[in-house]
Amino acid sequence: MLRRLFGLAPATPPGTVPAGQAVYAIGDVHGRLDLLEDLLARIRDDVAQHPSDSGRSLIFLGDYVDRGPESRGVVDAVMSDLLPGFVTVRLMGNHEEAMLSFLDGESDGRDWLSFGGLETLLSYGVPLRSLPNSGEAVKALQAALIEAVPERHVAFFRNCPLHHEVGDYVFVHAGVRPGITLDKQTPTDLLWIRDDFLRVRAPLAGRVVVHGHTICDLPQNRGHRINIDTGAFVSGRLTCLVLRGNERRFLSTGDAAAAA
Repeated sequence: MLRRLFGLAPATPPGTVPAGQAVYAIGDVHGRLDLLEDLLARIRDDVAQHPSDSGRSLIFLGDYVDRGPESRGVVDAVMSDLLPGFVTVRLMGNHEEAMLSFLDGESDGRDWLSFGGLETLLSYGVPLRSLPNSGEAVKALQAALIEAVPERHVAFFRNCPLHHEVGDYVFVHAGVRPGITLDKQTPTDLLWIRDDFLRVRAPLAGRVVVHGHTICDLPQNRGHRINIDTGAFVSGRLTCLVLRGNERRFLSTGDAAAAA
């Protein structure tokens, strides 16, 4: 009460979506098609309990590929009409950017292979006995991946947006650069930022930023920031944030997840 009287803090943090709208946001899938299918079933069950919704959105926060065993299957699934009647938004993650960088010859791929690209190669049927140790080996591996990845997948990656807005919420993969308006954010920050974003209480004034990218044991509801990357590829816990009005809830595979 005193904080409100003396103007030290807003009475309530921002965080509403338009009346009648339901938003389901899914964190980093990372090749875990099994968990995605499980979570989608949970979403369908949740939807059945809210027949009065006037509109529904499904938002993926990126990182479909790498680390888990079924990157190709996840991409095929995410590209499809998973939940008929939903508006589906598919954001780009830093792992999609890293994969594109290798496909486009902008990197030698060694960093990408070290943080999950190897599993993606295997999912597309590209065998790799060891990391490429020469320019010729890099070019050969790049050519093999270009041959293996369907053109529709590459086109999908290139057309993934970097952010999405619904009501008071901004959805991005990694976060935002504090003190900079959304229209001035760089792709690098939206896809890769961590510490400079995580340590600020209100990184985007008047908005709630929903993100993944940084693994947490359970989803984190920090008021002006919500992290739903629960490390699905290793934990078995893929998380979805559910928004209606000013309500925030979480659905998760594996053990029941609660806000931390």
